[in-house]
Amino acid sequence: MAAPLDGIRVLEVSNWLAAPSAAALMRDLGAEVVKVEPPTGDIFRHFPMRSIYPDFDFALQYAFEFDNRGKQSIVIALDKPGGPELVRRLAADVDIFVTNLTQPRRERYGLTDDDVLGVNPSLVYVSLTGYGTKGPDAARAGFDYSAFWARSGIMGTLGEPPSPPPLNRGGQGDHTTALNLLAATLAALRMRDASGEGQVAEVTLQATGMWTIGADISAALVADQQPPRHDRRQPPNPIWNSYPTSDDRWVLLVMPQPDPYWGAFCAALSEPGWEHDQRYDSLVARLQNSAELVTAIEERFVLHDLAYWGASLDEFGLIWAPVASLPEVIEDPQVEAMDLFAEIEHPKAGRFRTLKAPFTIRDADLDPKGPAPSVGEHTQEVLASHGLSAEEIADLASQGIFG
Repeated sequence: MAAPLDGIRVLEVSNWLAAPSAAALMRDLGAEVVKVEPPTGDIFRHFPMRSIYPDFDFALQYAFEFDNRGKQSIVIALDKPGGPELVRRLAADVDIFVTNLTQPRRERYGLTDDDVLGVNPSLVYVSLTGYGTKGPDAARAGFDYSAFWARSGIMGTLGEPPSPPPLNRGGQGDHTTALNLLAATLAALRMRDASGEGQVAEVTLQATGMWTIGADISAALVADQQPPRHDRRQPPNPIWNSYPTSDDRWVLLVMPQPDPYWGAFCAALSEPGWEHDQRYDSLVARLQNSAELVTAIEERFVLHDLAYWGASLDEFGLIWAPVASLPEVIEDPQVEAMDLFAEIEHPKAGRFRTLKAPFTIRDADLDPKGPAPSVGEHTQEVLASHGLSAEEIADLASQGIFG
């Protein structure tokens, strides 16, 4: 099978998660991806996974593997006089340049869009920042927790009052932003191929976060409204809510209003009398009596286990999902049927499983193309492929460009 980006060359000057993850997807799509790292490597290589999983000793930094699979690694010290020049030299021979350096560092190293397009007017320059490359916060660094989650407005809409708003899971905003970055890159590449002229694609963590809550942002734009944070015990819609079962599991009901679900839901709970009970028989009544109805529903759900309720809800065609643990997700028959995992052979750790790209293209090869590289593993090979002689490479090494 063909890979959609066969023949496309990508130069990545980025670290942490979002931009590297987007470049990893480009590699899944068949592009050749060269990752430029400092002599100490991408800082995310050294992130202590045991700080999250204290009882597990990881043989590999699997999160780094996920975001950097299949790439080649080259070490270039940007703080050495010849380092930025070498990056620009490599950029002269690629299709896509990906960076998440802050704007001041791009300017310091001569790696702004103007600088890179100056050596290769036909490439696609891909920019990822927390907040953008202009405006008062162009110099501000941002992680997904700060730029995507908190400052985009997502965090302030979540959590039950009066509890503090919750943190997101690490990488959640980064990987969402990576998909946005990939989409922007492919659109810009399409324009480049049509016109022959280079393009600049810019994506921010903050704007991506705002897009994910676009309905709430739209309401705020029109009516200057902040959505209220709802207590699970008194939601606007009691059948769009979570409930515990007798085996200490949780069921999430997702039945929006206006709805055709109420009568079927009452039947599924063996409470047919609720359907025409004046306290609950309309959207307004259920809203006015939300706390009372939530209590009544919860008293029903705790009588039986998750399997019982799953069968009953399915029997009546209702929309629900179990709140699944990650081991359950991995063993989910639907996940297995959709073939969402691949195996990678690592030279030191052996075979391990990883997620495939979260989309498919018929008759295209999108499987991961191998493990993440070691730091600088391909430096000599990549430089030679870009036309540098052995003497030039030795001279750069003597200058400390490779650490």
